[in-house]
Amino acid sequence: MKVLKCKWFLRIWLMVGALCMMACVIGDGKPLDEATNEPIVIIEDKLPIADPYILYWEGKYYAYGTRVNGFEVYISDDLKHWKRNETKALSPENSWGTRWYWAPEVYYVKSKNLFYMFYSVDEHICAAISTSPEGPFIQKEKKPIVPEEKGIDTSFFIDDDGTPYLYYVRFTDGNVIWVAEMNDDLTSIKKETLTKCISVTDEWEKKQAKVTEGPSLLKKGDTYYLIYSANHFESKDYAVGYATATSPKGPWTKYSGNPILRRDKEAAKSVGLVGTGHGAPFICADGSYKYIFHAHASDTSVGPRTSYISDFSISSEGVIRITGETIEPVVIK
Repeated sequence: MKVLKCKWFLRIWLMVGALCMMACVIGDGKPLDEATNEPIVIIEDKLPIADPYILYWEGKYYAYGTRVNGFEVYISDDLKHWKRNETKALSPENSWGTRWYWAPEVYYVKSKNLFYMFYSVDEHICAAISTSPEGPFIQKEKKPIVPEEKGIDTSFFIDDDGTPYLYYVRFTDGNVIWVAEMNDDLTSIKKETLTKCISVTDEWEKKQAKVTEGPSLLKKGDTYYLIYSANHFESKDYAVGYATATSPKGPWTKYSGNPILRRDKEAAKSVGLVGTGHGAPFICADGSYKYIFHAHASDTSVGPRTSYISDFSISSEGVIRITGETIEPVVIK
């Protein structure tokens, strides 16, 4: 009799335990936050930034992009779930300019032990500095990097020999990507080194407007890769391609298989995206690369643009691919 009671009690205990485990997993139909064991509450079903950029730093991913005056920062552990930081990474009062805050990119510069944000405001390029990827980023001297000329879409690169370069778009017969060496302060350029990199030449770039923009620079071995977007951002055929060179200043040879990301390519097509582009590759926790990019709100509406993440790789033959299961980020409470 005691044995039967014991077995019955054990059976009930196991059933209760199983129900408790199910409750933890289901949690009112919501996944659990591993850190707090509380249900994850999704407040936005998309990551609401355009011209996005991600920095991985000390176990966290930091995403910046175009959305408001100044720049917000979103923080994630897993690239799927993002929390909007309570304060802006860059507020207008800490910057030159008052409107059109576009395309921020943030880099940790080891020699300075500082984070640098390069961005566009009022169609001029600027730089701000912080001791944290969360900010606040502050522009110490409130003036553009190139005061006398309009420009947008900055991207920063330090070569193996320590030379810093700034790639950005000048309005020279359309949107054209140029590069210049930077001075040691990393807030000004050596104007005498300005060199033209990429302009509209190929058919896939000519769907709408003369636009090449959103540059990113990578180096693998002795090859430099300049990833860029082409067409007007309002075009459904906004797309991504790349060119290669043996020098950070070029001359550049465009990849014959361009574009590598567009609405008809798998990374976009698999989740029904159009207007895909102006992204950036970034290093993940495991040392691999991924690519964040924005897309139109829908097939019939450009905005608000939102961001997505796909795998990014360079093959042994030196070919860049943007592939894999596209991550559709969400913003959580």
